[in-house]
Amino acid sequence: MADSKREIERKYEATAETRLPDLSRVTGVSSVVHQGVGELDAVYYDTEDLRLAAASITLRRRTGGDDAGWHLKFPVASGIRDELREPLSDTLPRSLAGLVRSRVRDGALVPVVRLRTARDVHRLTGADGSSLAEVSVDTVRAERLIGGEAGRQPGRGGTAVWTEIEVELADGTDPALLDAVEKRLRKAGVRPSAAPSKAARALAETDPGAGRGTEDARAARRGTPPSSREDTARQEAVETVPGVRKDEAREGTAPGTRQDAGPVTAGDHVLAYLRAQTEEIVALDPAVRRDLPDSVHRMRVATRRFRSALRTYRRILDRGVTDPIGDELKWLAAELGIDRDQEVLDARLRAALDTLPRTLVLGPVRARLQIWSGAGRGGSRSRTVAVLDGDRYLTLLNRLDALLAEPPLRSAASHAPGRALPRAVLKEYGRLAARVGHALELPPGHDRNLALHDARKAAKRARYAAEAAGPALGRPARRFASRVKAVQTLLGDHQDSVVARDALRNLAVQAHAAGEQGFTWGLLHGREEATAAEEERQLPAVWERAARPKVRRALGG
Repeated sequence: MADSKREIERKYEATAETRLPDLSRVTGVSSVVHQGVGELDAVYYDTEDLRLAAASITLRRRTGGDDAGWHLKFPVASGIRDELREPLSDTLPRSLAGLVRSRVRDGALVPVVRLRTARDVHRLTGADGSSLAEVSVDTVRAERLIGGEAGRQPGRGGTAVWTEIEVELADGTDPALLDAVEKRLRKAGVRPSAAPSKAARALAETDPGAGRGTEDARAARRGTPPSSREDTARQEAVETVPGVRKDEAREGTAPGTRQDAGPVTAGDHVLAYLRAQTEEIVALDPAVRRDLPDSVHRMRVATRRFRSALRTYRRILDRGVTDPIGDELKWLAAELGIDRDQEVLDARLRAALDTLPRTLVLGPVRARLQIWSGAGRGGSRSRTVAVLDGDRYLTLLNRLDALLAEPPLRSAASHAPGRALPRAVLKEYGRLAARVGHALELPPGHDRNLALHDARKAAKRARYAAEAAGPALGRPARRFASRVKAVQTLLGDHQDSVVARDALRNLAVQAHAAGEQGFTWGLLHGREEATAAEEERQLPAVWERAARPKVRRALGG
């Protein structure tokens, strides 16, 4: 796995005549140590239509400095990126190639721009001599290696030269230091840069088809106040990507994630929701591969939301086209569920064990749980990554894009959202009401557990239907979704208890076969039974609140 580092930095406009102010006067800074000037040579890679740049992702191979190698950066927030590093090699390391697969797909990664930087480094240190931040004055020479306008113009593009100041926090430094440093820089007449990254600026300023935008960017180097060009500079960073309009060109915005105008019809709203889920799936792919917290869950939810919307809004989208895609989404959600379900189960059992007094934990309970958890989690983890590396998954992503590019709209798609969307939401409510009613009629036990699980799935579908309609229907849809979510949460907790009891019984059997005490496993099993009984007792009241007629009447339709 590649080394990972959280990069927190800010960039500022400068000229060759710009001089750093005395930063030793910044609160908390004891001294400024000049580290000298180093030469960096970086080649940035992307597809010819700049898919990575459109998502504010940068991939480079850099020589020079103390961190030569391959660097892949993902945006986290403004001025914050996660950087993953691999040692220098002639070809792109496989680990980094996998992390951009959901963006690149079958496209080839090619050199798009080369940056040669003379970096004059100054290290800010604290009273104990520890490094607080690194301030660099960078003189950058950029050379475009592909044609202009995202590869639509043949041959190489142009060149550009600029100077900028970069302030990067050292690990563990309070981010408030950035504000203090910026205050000193502003007093010296230095202003923040509008470009989100060097690569984005290079692509904008070296694009021969950028026209006036390029001249505006060059004006930045002459000291034009950023307030007059901030939007232009940000747009230029991704404006060369096909299909991205100027009102879409914002840092972190991928092509196709906004409609040409605000949603008007029922079809517009459904498609906007589907676009958001598609972008979520694509964006979370590298997070799942990196095993970041909650990433599998969020990706699975986006997959389920997309599939649920296809099923709910069949009067808007032709199911002859969408049903096969829905089947593939079901497959993906199930594959992601293997990892996610194990993760949830592990956390539940560990938390339950932690609540027990030490006197009630008899035998090597924690060791057995650790072994069982590691075996299950390791297998599910490797399987999930294998799924993301497979052709079937890549085909699914392409099919989602194709669906959104040419949606199979039915006649109801042209209706006003206040007419078509509430009908679909209320239909999902009807399914939920029938399943909850059926479950409550059954006596406690296996059959009721199955019925409650079915009701949970119906609650999730009704909630997703309301969330998709939320931008059109406003507060009534949000209130409906909130009430149904309470039902879903209660039923989800109940189902988690059912699964936990099965796991505890299996652990008890394994312990008994090994000659270990089974007391603690039985105790935990009994507690789960009591928890499930209490959740079943609460269900009628939670359901009554969600089922109030006024909540549904407010939806209209």
